[in-house]
Amino acid sequence: MAPRLLVYTRTTGYRHESIPAGVTALRTLGDFDVHATEDPAALEQPLGGYAAVVFLSTSGEVLTPAGRERLAAYVESGGGFVGVHAAACTEYDWPYYGELLGTWFARHPLHQPGRAVVEDHDHPATRHLPAVWDFTDEWYDFRTNPRGTVRVLATADESSYEGGGMGADHPLVWCRDHGEGRVFYTALGHALEAYADPAFRAHLLGGILWAAALPLPLHYRPRTS
Repeated sequence: MAPRLLVYTRTTGYRHESIPAGVTALRTLGDFDVHATEDPAALEQPLGGYAAVVFLSTSGEVLTPAGRERLAAYVESGGGFVGVHAAACTEYDWPYYGELLGTWFARHPLHQPGRAVVEDHDHPATRHLPAVWDFTDEWYDFRTNPRGTVRVLATADESSYEGGGMGADHPLVWCRDHGEGRVFYTALGHALEAYADPAFRAHLLGGILWAAALPLPLHYRPRTS
């Protein structure tokens, strides 16, 4: 039986046009049974049957009190949680969510080319990437630097684009253990084009598999240079 993913895309703030492309990408990344929904009632049900819960560019307050309880219990008891891009713009009124994710979004400059510096290649989400990854995105700034509470996998090189606001240490992709569960977050994924990019698709797949504690597929090829 294929591992099940709950992909949650509800927005009560800004809505990214790339959400449908992201859902399609997640349906085609690997051998997953993807349940994509905007319905908060889906998070009020038992979540134990899912290998991971993915918040795909959610924004604003998207969970009911019962949904918050279910999500927290799911991760604490060993579930996987994946946040993509605007997942960091979510649930500002729930302190637990900021702790779970590592921090919240603060601002971003214009969508533009830049460079991500891979700090940790010993992870499925970054193993295939070059040391310096040229990408185009919004290069999120965060309210606080999560380093120290998370394992930073990649940082933004603010000298490579205009408008960065975090300085020399600007985490962009990270993971962490939370309770018995695993959390992976990538700030990338703003535009439609990202979800057709092979390197970004492999980045997402690696993050999801890690969060879900699933093995990499046999055809996966790590970085060789």
